[in-house]
Amino acid sequence: MWRRGWMLVVAVVVAALLAPAVAVARPLHHPRLAQVRPRAFASCADLVGYAGRHFAVTHGIPARGVATLVQPTPMPFPAEGAPQGSAPAAPVAAEPTAGTTFSTTNNQEEGVDEPDIVKTDGTTIFAVAQGKLFAVDAGGPEPRLVGSLDLGPTGWGAQLLLRGSRLIVISGGGPVPVAIGAPTGPGPQPAAAAAIAPYPIAAKTVVTEVDVHDPAAMKVARTMTIDGTYVDARQNGSTARVVISSTPRAVGEAATRGEPKGWVPARRFRSSITGRHYVRAVAACRTVRRPVHFSGLGMLTILTIDLDRGLWAADSDALMADAQVVYGSPAGLYVATQKWIDPATPADQVPSEPSTVIHRFDVSDPDRTTFASSGEVRGYLLNQFSLSEYRGHLRVATTSRPAWWPGAEPEPGESLVTVLDERGPLLVPVGQVAGLGKGQQIYSVRFLGDTGYVVTFRRIDPLYTIDLSTPTAPRVAGQLELEGYSAYLHPAGPGLLLGIGRNVSANEPSGVQVELFDVSDASAPKLLQRATLGAGSSSEVDYDHHAFLFWPRTRLAVLPVQVYDRDQPFAGAIGYRVDRSGIAEAGRLAHDAVDGYLQPIRRSIVIGDRLFTVSDAGAMASDLTTLARQAYVAFPRAG
Repeated sequence: MWRRGWMLVVAVVVAALLAPAVAVARPLHHPRLAQVRPRAFASCADLVGYAGRHFAVTHGIPARGVATLVQPTPMPFPAEGAPQGSAPAAPVAAEPTAGTTFSTTNNQEEGVDEPDIVKTDGTTIFAVAQGKLFAVDAGGPEPRLVGSLDLGPTGWGAQLLLRGSRLIVISGGGPVPVAIGAPTGPGPQPAAAAAIAPYPIAAKTVVTEVDVHDPAAMKVARTMTIDGTYVDARQNGSTARVVISSTPRAVGEAATRGEPKGWVPARRFRSSITGRHYVRAVAACRTVRRPVHFSGLGMLTILTIDLDRGLWAADSDALMADAQVVYGSPAGLYVATQKWIDPATPADQVPSEPSTVIHRFDVSDPDRTTFASSGEVRGYLLNQFSLSEYRGHLRVATTSRPAWWPGAEPEPGESLVTVLDERGPLLVPVGQVAGLGKGQQIYSVRFLGDTGYVVTFRRIDPLYTIDLSTPTAPRVAGQLELEGYSAYLHPAGPGLLLGIGRNVSANEPSGVQVELFDVSDASAPKLLQRATLGAGSSSEVDYDHHAFLFWPRTRLAVLPVQVYDRDQPFAGAIGYRVDRSGIAEAGRLAHDAVDGYLQPIRRSIVIGDRLFTVSDAGAMASDLTTLARQAYVAFPRAG
C-alpha cells in the first residue's frame, strides 16, 4: 500500500477557506438520481426474467426464454417459544458488581454496537480465539477461565454480538466481493474496469445463537446458514442487523448450460432446542427490490434479529445490488458499493470517474429493516468512517480519480466531502467541498459533530480543517504541515484529536507513530506531540479500529504493537496518558509466550478498576492506573 515518495495530507473538515488552500466549493455533482431508486419485483417471474435477461447479456449467452425460479421448499416449522425448549424467552442480563463500569471494544458511533472478537457484560469476558469461544470470569479477585465452546470450522474469524444471555456468533465464508480492479492503493486505475460486476465463488454466512446464561456451560441454541458472503453487522439496542452479499447460486452452472436459475439465495435454520429445521428463500420475490439502473446480479440481504427472542424470529430484507461498506447510526443503516458498469457499455459512454451508490435502511422498527432511500456520490469510499449521519444529513468522504487507459497521461485525482439530505426515496447532494489532497487518496476519515477529519497521503502533507456546520456550504478553514500519516483518528477530549499511523523516513513509511493534535481552533490546528516507535513496528489499529482503546476517565489510550527487532522484539500493547500537555507512555503490557513465540495482544477493555487485555493465547488483568500485571489466564491450546 505504500510507495516511495508519498507524504501525508490530512484534511480536517471545520470553518472558512484559508490561505491558498486547494480545496474549494464547486457546483454539486448530481448523478442520475432517478435511476438509483429501487423498485420491488411484481412476482417471481418478474425477478427471474430480469435476472435471466441480464445474465444472458453480460455472459454472452443466448436467451432461452424465462428461466424457472428454484426456491427451497419450506418444511413445517412452528414458532419457537419458551415451552418448546430450555432457553429463556427473554435473556436475563448478567449482573456486574454493583457500581462497576466497563467499556466495550472500540465502536464508531455511540449507541451502535459492532461485531468483534471480544464482548463483555461487565462480569464475563467472551472471546473468540483459536476457533473457540472462551468465557472468562472477570468479576472476582483474579480472572478465571470458566468455560469454552468449540465453534468448529466457522469459529476461525468469527465475530460476536451480545445481548443479555444470548451471544450471536457470525462467521463469514470468504472475502467481501469488491469490484474487479477497484482502486486499492495510490496510482491511476481504469475507471471502467474498476466497477465491472464480480461473481466470486459462492460462500456461506453462518449465524449461531449461543446460550451463555451459564458461562460454564455455554451451548448452541440455534443456527442459521445463509447463501452469501458476510459483509458486516450492527446492533441497535435489542436488534442486530447482519448484512450479507449473495451471488446467484447457479452462476457457474448457468454459464455453461445457458439456463440461469436459482437467483434467490437460501437460508437454512436449525434449532438445537426443538430439533426442527427448515430451508427457504431469504426473501419473498415481491419483497426483493432492484435499482432501475442495472447494478449487477448480486443480492444484498439484511437479516434482522430480535436478540430478546433469538434467531427463530429473524426477518430479512433484500435488494438486488452488491454490498461493500456498511455504516450504522442510531437512526439508519447504510450500505454502499461502487457503482457497477455494464461491460457492454460503449467506450464513449463509460463514466469519466468512479461513483458510489449508497442505500439507506430505516431501523426504527426493532422487528424489521426497510429500504428508505438511495443516492450516489462521486468517487469511492475508504471504509465505514467515510460515512457519518448527523442531524438528518449524511456526510460522505470519497476519493475520485479520472478514468485512465494504457498509453494515456493519468490525470490527478482529488478527495471530497459531500453532504446528502434524504428527500423521499432519494439521498440528494446539498453541499460539497472538493479539491482535497490533489493527486492523493484518503487514508483515514473521522466525522465528529459538525467537524470532519480526512487524511490523504502521497507527496505533500497539510492538515486541512473544514467546517460542516452549514450542510449546504462546507468550507476549508486551516492547515498544518505534517510528516507521516494517520491511519486511524480518535477524539481524545474537547479540542483534542489522536492520530494513529506511520512515521515517514526518507520519503518512505517507517514505524508506528501516535500524534496528538489541538483542533480547538479550526483555523489553526496544532501538533502538540508525536510519539514514535521506530522502524519495524506495526499495530493492528492500522486496519482495525476495534483494536484501539481510549478510556476518558483516566485519559488512557491503549494500542496493540508488534516490534520486529532482532535484539529487542516486542509483542503486546502500550498504554499512553493523553491530555493537553501531551502524550506520556504509561506502561507496556505483554502476555506469556507460547512455545517461545510472543503473543500479540488483540483487544483491550476496562472493567472496574482493571484493564483487561486479550490475545489468542489468553487474557490478562492489569491495574488501570499503573498498568502493573495482576493475573493472567491461559486459553487451552488444541493438540
